[in-house]
Amino acid sequence: MINLIAGIAITFFVFLGLLVRFSPEALTGVDTSVQTLIRGNLPAILTRFFKGITFLGNTSTQIVILLVLASLLYLKHYKKEALYLISNGILAALFIVSLKYFFQRPRPSISHLVEANGYSFPSGHSLGMMLILGSLIVISCRLLTSKKLAYGLSVILGLLILLVGISRIYLGVHYPTDVVAGFAIGFAVLTVTTSYYKR
Repeated sequence: MINLIAGIAITFFVFLGLLVRFSPEALTGVDTSVQTLIRGNLPAILTRFFKGITFLGNTSTQIVILLVLASLLYLKHYKKEALYLISNGILAALFIVSLKYFFQRPRPSISHLVEANGYSFPSGHSLGMMLILGSLIVISCRLLTSKKLAYGLSVILGLLILLVGISRIYLGVHYPTDVVAGFAIGFAVLTVTTSYYKR
């Protein structure tokens, strides 16, 4: 079942990747429609909110979150969990760099509300948050004795993953398909590494 879920996510990512590589105009309609829906008229309060949210997915922030939480887990003698978290963080970095270099999709030509460098596909923020915060969801569900607390924390972390992805579209630095692709490949990798962690 785990392999099936990961396979579906990878297949979806590959499908989007092939379109980006060989027929990007096929995604224009979908990307434009979702961008228009999410960005709207760019109200100031939403712009401030999404600028704050997107900060969580910045590379430097991801590294700090990863190192602090992995260190805490290690000091609490949860060495397997610390290794699982660090491994997913390293995999996130490797996939982000290699996939962006392979696809080399330019960023959207619409107004960028934050500075963004490099290529667009897939969204590194989305991929990284899926792997790092997704790992925390898995760890919390295994370690927390209170199921209500574990469920509540999982909902909050899941919402943060989603909001970081939406922020990248709102701020104009990613196409919606970049974000979806980042979530898809991140989820696929997370599914595989989690199967090893649970063994």
